[in-house]
This record gives sequence, C-alpha cells and structure tokens, in this order.
Amino acid sequence: MILRRYLTSQVATTTALVLGFLVVMLLGGRLIRYFGIAAEGGLNVGVLFSLIGYNLPYFLELILPLSFFISLMLVFGRLYSDHEMAVINASGISRSQLGRLLIPLGLLLAIAEGWVSFVAKPWGMYRASNIWQEQSMAQVFDLIRPKQFISSGNYHLYVGEIGQRRESLGDVIIVQMAKNQADNRSLTDKSAKKDTLIFAKSATQTLLDNGQIQLNLYQGRRYEIDPASRQYSQVGFDSYRMTLTAPKADESKQLRIEAVSTPALIEVIRGTLDRNRNEAMAELGYRASMPWLMVLALMMALPLSYTRPRQGRWLKLIPAIFIYVASVLVVISLKDSITKGKLPVGSYAVAMVLLTAFALYLNYHERWVARIRLNRKKPDGN
Repeated sequence: MILRRYLTSQVATTTALVLGFLVVMLLGGRLIRYFGIAAEGGLNVGVLFSLIGYNLPYFLELILPLSFFISLMLVFGRLYSDHEMAVINASGISRSQLGRLLIPLGLLLAIAEGWVSFVAKPWGMYRASNIWQEQSMAQVFDLIRPKQFISSGNYHLYVGEIGQRRESLGDVIIVQMAKNQADNRSLTDKSAKKDTLIFAKSATQTLLDNGQIQLNLYQGRRYEIDPASRQYSQVGFDSYRMTLTAPKADESKQLRIEAVSTPALIEVIRGTLDRNRNEAMAELGYRASMPWLMVLALMMALPLSYTRPRQGRWLKLIPAIFIYVASVLVVISLKDSITKGKLPVGSYAVAMVLLTAFALYLNYHERWVARIRLNRKKPDGN
C-alpha cells in the first residue's frame, strides 16, 4: 500500500510537471502567432486568451499520453539509477507487479483522455471556430471603403459614404447571390434560385453575440431577380433588417471534422447528416484510439526504462520517446488513410492489437528467451 501511494504520487506529480511544460511550450508558440495576427489587425486582442483556452483540449489530446509516458520513464529510470529497483525486486516485487500498482492511475488518465477526445476537443474547436467567424466578419466591416465593393461569402456590399466611427453608412447597395439563399431549401424551390439586389439610402450596423452582423437599412428598395427568366419583383421599404452571415443550421458541413461533436459524427455515419462518411469514421476511430495510448504508455515504459548499473537514467529516455511517438504517429497516419478510403476503419483495431503485442514483447521477450535457452540446455529424456 505504501509503495503504491509512493509510485502514484511520484508519477502523478511528474506527469503534471511535464504536462505543464509541454502546454506552456506549445501554447506559447500559438500565442506568439496570434499576437502577430493581432498586430496586423486581423484579430481582436481581447479574444486572444479565449482562443488559447478553447484550443487547449486540442493540444491536451496528444500531449497528455506523452506526458504520462515521459513521467513513467523518469520515475522508473530514477528507481534503476538509484538502485531502488534492485531493493524492490529483492523484496519479492517484480517489475510487472509495479506496473499493476499504477493501473488505477492509468485508468483515471485514460478516462480523462477519453473525455478530452470525445467531448472537450470538439467543444473547444467549435467555440474557437465561432470566434474566428466573428473576427472575420468584423474584419469585413473594417475593410469598408467609400465607393468600393467588398465581398463576404455570397454577399457583395457597396457603400457610398461612411459616417463617423462607422456607426452609419450611406448609399448602400447589397447583392446577395442565389446559392446563399438556397441554404436548407430544395433546389426545386424557385424562390431559392433568385438573386437579391437591395438599394438603401442609409444603414446602421450591429455585431451580434452569435457572430452575425445585422444591418438596419432605411428608405430603399429590394429586388428579387431570376437569372434564368430575367423576371424580377420589387418592393419598397422604409426600414429593413437583414444579417450578412449564413444561418447556423448547416454548420456541420462547414466545420472542421475535429470540431464536430461525437453525436454528430455518429449521425454522419448513419447517413442522417450530409458529410463525408469516411472522414467521420476516421475521426471517431481516432478519438476512440486515444485513451488506449495511456495503456500503451504504461506497458511500454516499464521495459524501456530498464537500465543497467552505471548506465544513467537518461540513457534510454530519448530512444524510448522516439519509440512511443512512432506508435502515436501510426494512429495519426491511419486517420488520413481512412478518410481517403485507402483503409477500412477497422485498421484502428488492428493497429491497437499490433502495438499491444509489441508492448507485450518488450515486457516478456527476455523471459521467453531465457526459457528457450533453458529448454535447450536440458539433456534429452529429462
């Protein structure tokens, strides 16, 4: 019991320290990049740390297993270098038994890794994409120049005059292309095929909390034009309100696959949502494989941390990290191949079985080789 508490506290503390170091290093690079974008006027400084926070689960998904593996290597390497492992083995506790003492911690971290992969990462990337959308729309209005057209998606905006502080616009022309109106409607709907042309004497703009930019148009006319028949309809208005962003009902088609929630991925695989099914299966299999990396970390660290007397605790650290990172890269590479349809989604299970077999070989090959040599030395008939 005392040994279990000691090992668990040492591994947990070291994991936290290594994780903190890797998080600071990786997010520090990302923060510098965001500061550069903000310095160029492409990002509001007020959302920098929000973006960093929302991107944190994306980094944790990969660096949490690596941090656990490195901490195991450091803790067991110190036991070997300080000859504490020899004392533990002499007391009747084998290396495998030490690994079993860390199973509760490994399972806890595997559950945390599963939560990050299935819940936290999609949520964080979804929120980050919303912030980027808001910032991109804000940039559109920052780019408004008098008597020039600017474009945002399928919208084209012309402004004749700009008031002070950009609170009011004058002589506004808005061209809304047909395919933007066809969202969530059938292509056979004739009204969905019409372009829209809006003239307004003045307008005011408002940036909503959900990322949509709202225009309040005054004293103008609205035309609906059918490009095929060249027929049009028109209506005058004293005030007219519209938004310049696409509706969010079809967001699953626009988001990166990493930002799609796990229930939505399941719906895509079932065919309920219109999206690349192979891409959804690849992402779901990838998320399911990540918790297993915690188990592999525990299985691989035990034999790879073994050092002979006077070899030093750092001798095998770098080669062991390369071996573990190579295992992780196998899982990552499968995602691209499954997305392109080159491999079935069952390749994840095959890879996990092969990596587990490799970890078992690392743990027991010395014992197997010793038994084979012992059997060869036995005389015939015994």
